[in-house]
Amino acid sequence: MSMQRLLAPLILGFVVVLFATPGARAASPQQELVAASTVETVKKRGVLKVGMDIFQPWAMKDKTGKLIGFEIDVATRLAKDMGVEVEFVPTAWSGIIPALLTGKFDVIIGGMGITPQRALQVNFTEPYEYSGMGIVAHRQLAAGFNSLESFNRPDVQIAVKLGTTAAAAAKKFFPKAQLRMFDAEPQAYQELRNGKVHAVVGSAPRPTYEAVEYADSLFLPVEGTFTQEPIGFALRKGDPDSLAFFNSWITVVNLEGWLKERHAYWFGSKDWASQVE
Repeated sequence: MSMQRLLAPLILGFVVVLFATPGARAASPQQELVAASTVETVKKRGVLKVGMDIFQPWAMKDKTGKLIGFEIDVATRLAKDMGVEVEFVPTAWSGIIPALLTGKFDVIIGGMGITPQRALQVNFTEPYEYSGMGIVAHRQLAAGFNSLESFNRPDVQIAVKLGTTAAAAAKKFFPKAQLRMFDAEPQAYQELRNGKVHAVVGSAPRPTYEAVEYADSLFLPVEGTFTQEPIGFALRKGDPDSLAFFNSWITVVNLEGWLKERHAYWFGSKDWASQVE
C-alpha cells in the first residue's frame, strides 16, 4: 500500500476535526449562556424572586400585612406575563445590591434610581418610571425656611434613608447640614413628626403626602422635586438575554398605557390610603 493511501484517512480526519470542532465549541458557550440566564432559571423554577424595600407608595403593607404599591403591581404583572408566580423578598435598602449579587433574588424592582455608581455593580433596564427628591420640614424648627439654601447650615439636621439617592441628594445639596441616617423610611418621617430633625429628604411623592397629612406641624419649603432621576430594574451583569426581555416587557406595557394607569393610581391619588395603617 502506498504512503498516499495510508495518509489519506488521517488527513481527512484532521480536516473534519479542524473545521467541525470549532463550530461545535462555539455553540456550547452560547447554549450555556442562555441556560444560565435569569429568565430561563425563573421559567424552570416557576417563581420570580423580586428584591424590594418598603416605602410609600412604591411598596407597603396593607392592614392585613399584604404587600401593595406601584412596584408590587409592576412585579406581579411581570411575573404573570412570564407565566410564573412572584415572590417578594423584602431587603434593607443599604444591602439590596449585595443581596442581588449573591443570588438572594433574581431582580430588584423597588424604585431604584439609575446612577453611574450603581451601574458599575449591576445592569439596569431602560427606565420604566421617573422620580425625584422632595423635602418636607417641621413648621417650628424650620420656621422661615423657604429655599433649599435655608437648610444648608451646620445647625440643621436632615433625616434620610440610608443607602438611597435621597441620601446622596442631601449630601450634595446640604453639605453643611447634619445628616441623620435611618435604615427604614418610616423612622425618618417619625423623627420629623416628633420634632427631632428639621426636615426629611425623600423620593416623591412621600414628602408631599406627609405635608398634607400632618399640615399642622409639617410643610413643604420647596414645591415639587429638586432632582430628577430615572428608575429601572436592576439585575446581575453578564445576562444579556434577561436584560433584553425586561426591556421588551417595559416597552410593551408602557405603550399599552398600563404603566401610566398604575402610576396615576399610586402617585396621582390616595384612593389606596384607607388600605394602609
